[in-house]
Amino acid sequence: MSEPVRETFEDARWRERWSPWTAGRGTLDLVDGALRCAIDGASAAQYSDAQITDYAGLARRDYPWRPPLRMTVRAWASHPKGEIKGTAGFGFWNQPFVASVRMLPRLPRAAWFFFGSQPNDMALAQGVPGWGWKAAVLDASRPAFLALAPFAPLGFLLMRVPALYRRLWPVAQWALGAAEALLPVDLDEPHTYELEWQSSSVIFRVNGQTVLVTPSAPRGPLGFIAWMDNQYAVVTPQGRFKFGCLTPPDPQWLALDHIEIAPLPPL
Repeated sequence: MSEPVRETFEDARWRERWSPWTAGRGTLDLVDGALRCAIDGASAAQYSDAQITDYAGLARRDYPWRPPLRMTVRAWASHPKGEIKGTAGFGFWNQPFVASVRMLPRLPRAAWFFFGSQPNDMALAQGVPGWGWKAAVLDASRPAFLALAPFAPLGFLLMRVPALYRRLWPVAQWALGAAEALLPVDLDEPHTYELEWQSSSVIFRVNGQTVLVTPSAPRGPLGFIAWMDNQYAVVTPQGRFKFGCLTPPDPQWLALDHIEIAPLPPL
């Protein structure tokens, strides 16, 4: 477990803790005491991203965070959720695949606040749309999911029958360790987001109100990321897969002015 983190982006020293990275039309800017992960002039012809992480250069086994811990972030965006194009968010993951880095792909593990605009469609939790502003967890490396993986081609076919999807997908969702909830707030106003990660549960709160309690949690170690980009992904139980980039009509950004990560006593 790493030492506690408290970041307020008061000056350029934030770069001593966080690793900045941009692609395409992405920029990272300090504006009015907040860090903006921004993209300006992005198009569907090019991937654009602006992000900070705390795991650059580390092997995945050395990523800094394991449960139990609490993450608190104060954040807001340039536009309401219906006007942003791409994905954005903050939290913990295992960086499953990066084409520019010589690391083997890994099955994804994450606990985070995640936004995806349409046509994003990652429908992992039954009853929750595959897009929107969400609290979400998953761990595709769970033994139960690995045991089901050889049957995925048959499963995709079965899930195309609505009655079978309603009956069978909850089993696959449990095996995947997936849980999601749409958030009751919009992106364009400042809110305080809290994630409490225990070894067997994750609790998400917004402005002190609980929005999701999961019965399972991803394994550590994971790394922290905050980002905004212009990409989309379609990954559905019915076997639809598609990836690409979008053209935002205006400059857009995700701002953060407070990040705190602190260990907790075990439950």
